[in-house]
Amino acid sequence: MLRHHRRLSLSLLAAALLSSPLFAQQQVEFRGNIPLAPTGIANQALGSGPWRYATAEGMNIVVDVAARGIEYPMALTFLPDGDMLVVSRPGKLHLVRDGKVSEIGGGPESVYFGVSGEPAVSHGYMDIALHPDFASNQLVYIAYSKPAGADRARSLAVGRGKLTATGLEGFSDIWGGKDTSVAGASRIAFGKDKTLYITTSGGSAQDLGTAGGKVLRVNDDGSIPRDNPFASTANARPEVYSYGHRSSLGLTVHPVTGAIWQNENGPNGGDEINIIEPGKNYGWPLVSLGRDYSGPWQSEGPNHLGYQPPVVYWMPAIAVSGMTFYTSDVMPKWKGGLFVGGLRTGEVPGTGHIERIVLNEKFEELRREALLVDLHQRMRDVRQGPDGLLYVATEEKDGVVLRIRPE
Repeated sequence: MLRHHRRLSLSLLAAALLSSPLFAQQQVEFRGNIPLAPTGIANQALGSGPWRYATAEGMNIVVDVAARGIEYPMALTFLPDGDMLVVSRPGKLHLVRDGKVSEIGGGPESVYFGVSGEPAVSHGYMDIALHPDFASNQLVYIAYSKPAGADRARSLAVGRGKLTATGLEGFSDIWGGKDTSVAGASRIAFGKDKTLYITTSGGSAQDLGTAGGKVLRVNDDGSIPRDNPFASTANARPEVYSYGHRSSLGLTVHPVTGAIWQNENGPNGGDEINIIEPGKNYGWPLVSLGRDYSGPWQSEGPNHLGYQPPVVYWMPAIAVSGMTFYTSDVMPKWKGGLFVGGLRTGEVPGTGHIERIVLNEKFEELRREALLVDLHQRMRDVRQGPDGLLYVATEEKDGVVLRIRPE
């Protein structure tokens, strides 16, 4: 009853304010149920660099461009010889060698349309991973939007092919590609046990009989590990490893514990980082630390009671994306830090950046630092290179891969 009266009082107060001639709040324009984002600082030209920064830990860094000429890069990984592979939104695979970019053929056809950050868009290629035994089998895995018949219809698929001197050979799907209700963002990563983890969006996140809104776990050929938590559960998808997730744009493996760390975008706020445990429910859409795009809290109250809580969360959202742990001594004051990319802050385009998160031995957050804010770029992925430096993919039309090194 008290909650009802409080809501009624707030509604009456809002109505009174809106009818007052002194009320100066702007009327925000909406498209459907989502406010149209302001674009006054979006689409800023990057420039040639390099850029120098002092950082919170007293370590100066230099940021320069490691590669140019990739349209909307989405994810990157490194080959054993130090060359880089980059996948992009238009559905292309690129090789970066000594700063020069070339395209690699043999990848799958994909569906790509729309402007990133807006509703109802499709990313062609979304993530890339090397098989743990890549040195001997040369297998490359790609998560992508597979055409599903009708115009713009697509389904999330994960496939693999052998990387040769002439391109990818024998690419074929190992998972997905048929269910059009699972068609949003995805990340992939191999665990220390050489099983493949796949994040999914869409579908019913609380329904174990669907693949959407889950973290999935399969063997390297797409078969189901016998120790998956729902492998023997009636009416459940056997590849489901955890559920109750929204749109996941980051996935990494802790270098010591081997635990799977996943991040996901909330709606208007409520971005979060989770440590994934088998069979656990992470709450979406029943609980959230964010608000619906139109303003109200997504859930009755901002909490995770009864569900797995996040390790880190954001309010307002930063559209959290690629994620990696830093393990090198090259930048010693950052060693052990968790780095994430951000596409935009508080629903304002042009505010992408990198965040460095310091955790204690119990994986409790101690502090965080925003980096590269002044570049105004969508920071889609961040990875540690074999040289101990950090590399960042900027998801822009004139996209680049940035390199972060000590001064």
